[in-house]
Amino acid sequence: MLSKKICMLGAFAVGKTSLVKQYVHSIFNEKYHTTIGVKIDKRLVSINDQPIQLILWDIEGVDIFTELNPSYLRGASGYILVIDGTRPQTLETAREIMGQLQLNLNERKLILLINKSDLKNKWLINDSQLSELMIKEEDIFITSAKTGQRVEQAFQHIAELIAPITCYQADQHEYTSNR
Repeated sequence: MLSKKICMLGAFAVGKTSLVKQYVHSIFNEKYHTTIGVKIDKRLVSINDQPIQLILWDIEGVDIFTELNPSYLRGASGYILVIDGTRPQTLETAREIMGQLQLNLNERKLILLINKSDLKNKWLINDSQLSELMIKEEDIFITSAKTGQRVEQAFQHIAELIAPITCYQADQHEYTSNR
């Protein structure tokens, strides 16, 4: 079976762990627990009838005391960058992380989650600020780890971005891969 590593990145307390728990176990816990180092979860998905094991690396949040450890990024096929819509400083952290990704990685499959849509009336980040991140619109998801809103769709999207595309060429009677 094919396994693909996905790194969850962002500032502390943006909801990375809660998003993973919602996606893998369909649960949400109001209690905040700081991730120290990395926590790994797995989920099996099917892309184009091919089973793929997603290995989700929930990496500790970045703040003034903690920098992103580049060694955690090694071997990753994709990245989920999470922003808390209620905290504008998490957008600046996201920009810094994107800069590090661009320096350290040749090809990156990245999606952006603006989390805590259940608190939309308290959001302090607007669309024009998000557009500065230069991510394609189809790679941005407004999510809520609490309600589960768009969580499944976001993880499915990153899985599709990183999955190998295999197609059958009937005239050649062989399989080819274009990724």
